[in-house]
Amino acid sequence: MDKQSKNFRVLDIYVRLCEGKIINKAEEAKKFGVDARSIQRDIDDIRAFLDERFANALDVRKITYSHLQKGFVITGVESSVMSNSEIFAVSKILLGSRAFAKKDMYNMIDKMIAGCVPQKNVKLVSELVANEKFHYVELRHKADIVDRLWEIGMEIQEQNLLEITYEKQIDAKETVSRIVQPVALLFSEYYFYLNAYIMKKDQTNTYAHAFDYPTIFRLDRIHSYKRTGQKFKIPYAGRFEEGEYRKRLQFMFAGNLIRLQFRFTGNSVDAILDRLPTAEVISKDAEGCVIKAEVYGRGILMWLLSQGTMVEVLKPEAFREDMKRTLREMLAKYD
Repeated sequence: MDKQSKNFRVLDIYVRLCEGKIINKAEEAKKFGVDARSIQRDIDDIRAFLDERFANALDVRKITYSHLQKGFVITGVESSVMSNSEIFAVSKILLGSRAFAKKDMYNMIDKMIAGCVPQKNVKLVSELVANEKFHYVELRHKADIVDRLWEIGMEIQEQNLLEITYEKQIDAKETVSRIVQPVALLFSEYYFYLNAYIMKKDQTNTYAHAFDYPTIFRLDRIHSYKRTGQKFKIPYAGRFEEGEYRKRLQFMFAGNLIRLQFRFTGNSVDAILDRLPTAEVISKDAEGCVIKAEVYGRGILMWLLSQGTMVEVLKPEAFREDMKRTLREMLAKYD
């Protein structure tokens, strides 16, 4: 058999091993019209290839003989391929997020299952997520944001100042143009957001931050963007700590940092601590506990109101007064 045929045979065996198939020497010899020793040499070649990759820390897979299955199998795949439970969990999270248009969501899940699940499990995993895929309800904006996520992510990486056209309110279709310094992309409750500092020119005609804190722009409301041709530089010491900022930005409202204290008398303190990553219980008594937390913006107000009588804001005093005023205005609607 010529070299080209041997190469095809080796690749065919390798691909089927990767798909979770069992390779029986006698069956393979009959299939390709060669003797069993040729198949053994093919398997040895594949084994040597994987051993070299293992030595270079590029792979953990090995070819072993299974007496139970009466053939050669590839092992170690579980380290590089997602398990049924992992792919099922990720698919459920994706579908529950409702983050993407239906066609994009279907495409991502199908690719993930095809590329990450062992071949023998593809049908099972596909059937498990099929019902939720069928009943998936996409968001009303139906915007295609998959590519935009990557594109703006690259603009952040390359530190480009951008001019964006942004739709402030869906109903009014009011658009504004802003020069921004993009610093992070965030996801929260159905939507992706661009976190960016609004820029304005100072006395030296140089762009500077208009505010001390970044503004939140919903990604699907950005009609267009383009580079201004200018870069921004962030010293390492002053770099934007996205993870730390995200802990304090739970409600996608821009604003100054608020150091909050409130009394909680509900049953599940863990739910509060999970919702507010910076939250910490500072005291307890028979009726409940006092919690402190740091948050950016006033979006926290709506969440506190949603907790009903289980929450009482203690500090800061100005925020407590805002809470009282809001409650009076709400009550007035029922007079």
